Amino acid sequence: MTSTPTVLDDVTRTESSLRQFLHGLPGVDQVGAEARAAGLGTRSIKTSAKAYALDLAIRMVDLTTLEGQDTPGKVRALAAKAMRPDPADPTCPAAAAVCVYPDMVATAKETLGSSGVSAVKVAAVATAFPSGRAALDIKLADTRDAVEAGADEIDMVIDRGAFLAGHYQQVYDEIVAVKAACARSNGEDAHLKVIFETGELQTYDNVRRVSWLAMMAGAHFIKTSTGKVQPAATLPVTLIMLEAVRDFRELTGQMVGVKPAGGIRTAKDAIKYLVMVNEVAGQDWLDPDWFRFGASTLLNDLLMQRTKMTTGRYSGPDYFTLD
Repeated sequence: MTSTPTVLDDVTRTESSLRQFLHGLPGVDQVGAEARAAGLGTRSIKTSAKAYALDLAIRMVDLTTLEGQDTPGKVRALAAKAMRPDPADPTCPAAAAVCVYPDMVATAKETLGSSGVSAVKVAAVATAFPSGRAALDIKLADTRDAVEAGADEIDMVIDRGAFLAGHYQQVYDEIVAVKAACARSNGEDAHLKVIFETGELQTYDNVRRVSWLAMMAGAHFIKTSTGKVQPAATLPVTLIMLEAVRDFRELTGQMVGVKPAGGIRTAKDAIKYLVMVNEVAGQDWLDPDWFRFGASTLLNDLLMQRTKMTTGRYSGPDYFTLD
């Protein structure tokens, strides 16, 4: 992503100008947003379009394990599954990424290899995930450790307390600093996903404001949730974020990705999100470079539905490995 365009440079220069811009954004019509999200969620697709959507959703999955009981063996198994989700079917596409804690990055990277038939990325959560409650130097060290271990992508959490207290410049500056910590000497910087934890942001207006704040600070992706707080990803929240990235590109010419995470468990749910992406942001976002699902259990249901379409029968949940 290039530097913030001139049209927004003055906006981010001071706390007061940033506040004025964010609070000057159009308010979200809660009833309208929820009604539109519900309407889009009723769309159905069939046959070849559904088969395409299932494969696309598989390619968009950030296969995730973020538990205190994670072991190198579990991460290796997860990375192997991301490369070949259905070993019995070589036509099944690979997942987008494996998402782990920073201390597991090297294990995931070693399993995936440097070239990779699948180009599966390694994403690492950072900045005192999931709470974001740490000093900035600790957050930056956390980020640098993950990048040095080989992370292709960093999923950072914002300081929700600072945002809710109206300290927008602090949140903006933190994102800028973390993005700088994603740099590598060879120029192949890790991409930065910024997690909002929308379940704690209280209003849809705050979701719109924080989306713009993160994009102006240089986020490559904006992400709903850590998966540790409920509600996590929802269709209305994702709708608002998709509107934000669409409007941001219209204003600046820059694309930013969107990643709903947490609570998306079925192929039916995933397809609802893909329909929304197409209708709200547009076809350009129907690509793993611009839309991801953060999930641990979604992949198995996608594989079950895919098998049903190709063989005419369900394989059952025990046919695929449990994550």
